[in-house]
Amino acid sequence: MMAQSDLDLKETALKEDLKFYFMNPCEKYRARHQIPWKLALQILKILMVTTQLIFFGLSNQLVVSFKEENTIAFKHLFLKGYSGVDEDDYSCSIYTQQDAYDSIFYVINQYKQLKNISLGILGYEHEGSGLKICKQQYKKGTMLPANDTMSIDVSTETECIFFKPQELAGKKAELKLNSSFFNLEFYRLIQVEISFKLKGIALQTIHARELPDCYAFQNTITFNNRAHSGKIKIYFDSDTDIQECKDWHVFGSVLQKNTQYILVFDGFVILSCVASLILCTRSIVLALRLQKRFVNFFLEKYKRHVCHADRLEFINGWYVLVIISDVMTIIGSILKMEIKAKVLILTMQASLPKVLRFCCCAGMIYLGYTFCGWIVLGPYHEKFEDLNTVAECLFSLVNGDDMFATFAQIQQKSTLVWVFSRLYLYSFISLFIYMILSLFIALITDSYDTIKKYQQSGFPVTDLHEFLKDHASVGYRKEQTSMPLICCCRRQESDDNLILIN
Repeated sequence: MMAQSDLDLKETALKEDLKFYFMNPCEKYRARHQIPWKLALQILKILMVTTQLIFFGLSNQLVVSFKEENTIAFKHLFLKGYSGVDEDDYSCSIYTQQDAYDSIFYVINQYKQLKNISLGILGYEHEGSGLKICKQQYKKGTMLPANDTMSIDVSTETECIFFKPQELAGKKAELKLNSSFFNLEFYRLIQVEISFKLKGIALQTIHARELPDCYAFQNTITFNNRAHSGKIKIYFDSDTDIQECKDWHVFGSVLQKNTQYILVFDGFVILSCVASLILCTRSIVLALRLQKRFVNFFLEKYKRHVCHADRLEFINGWYVLVIISDVMTIIGSILKMEIKAKVLILTMQASLPKVLRFCCCAGMIYLGYTFCGWIVLGPYHEKFEDLNTVAECLFSLVNGDDMFATFAQIQQKSTLVWVFSRLYLYSFISLFIYMILSLFIALITDSYDTIKKYQQSGFPVTDLHEFLKDHASVGYRKEQTSMPLICCCRRQESDDNLILIN
């Protein structure tokens, strides 16, 4: 009798703990007046991380606009006769030999007097750098179109010439310009490539109360004659690299204070994520202990093992996702500080509330994709330059509009970015078109049938539900008080048996 009494006490205590574990934060507050710290922390963290993302996105948007405006300026500076509009996938084209010579020498002359003509804050990289011109052509050959005869060696050879900034105004540069290198044999010529590197400083960030950035622009102009069709296509490509300014002095306390405030805010974000990480990890550990108690008790009293589905109910998937999110946010915030430190749930009662809850979940996923595309793909795709454009682009993709253009316009300068863009677009389109939209429609069409079926036949019962079915949590209902929050309004008594299902 003593052993049976102890077993009954153990069963009662276990049921109390299980019942309390599966309550939501509002019910836990009404039962034991336990303040939902984790819930409050998650809300605060979401607000802080969203604010952090907006600030970082706005800063990144300045970088994107600076890169694009410089690229446009370079095209007008170095491409002779550039109209301001690219022709298809290349910048412009030429059709005569004289145009080819004029365009090549125009680049050299503009590079020579860059400091006197450019409106931007530009300079040559360093004394050892300069302007490099390379021509690639077939080794030898003869072409006689009138006689329908040709002789060509398809092996190619590349020859280069180099101009330093300090020697462009001297006689040495004149000798190079008059050398045989510039005697182009167009029937053999495959391409001419002109490359040079420039340095620049972005002062526009000062208006956003941020310290200015230093940039390195690797520019390449390619005269493509591979088709030998009488038309040479001119391609202009500019790779931009943000570099840390080696020696800079910015006067004005506003900039320094603003940077310090942002760093302090990033520190608070990290602290909130660490606290959330600790609390969620603690909850998972406590859940596993409770699971072990339940499994051992079930084996002791009923002589059988608990099914795998009941074991999984103790693992809260949201806690796992929050932990992963916290780890990634902490890592991202640390990296951001390093950059910055330059100094579908079951229906409740009707279909409408269910659809609204589903839309909230889908909206969070959509918002995550929006921020991800804005921050990561912004520098490489014009449809991801600002937050509003990203949202409109993703909404168009969900509706099946402009898919091919979105895929095709991504710049293939970086293999990693190209692969990420494909994973990003494929996962978003697959998730929203094939899953979320289908589920959205299914929620509306199946809502009535689901409610009617469960009301007639009852909810499916597992061992865990059966174990808790006859346990009344009367002790938890004493001295109920309403918390002045919308989420903690009183739940009707008829909903208590749906706690585990929800």
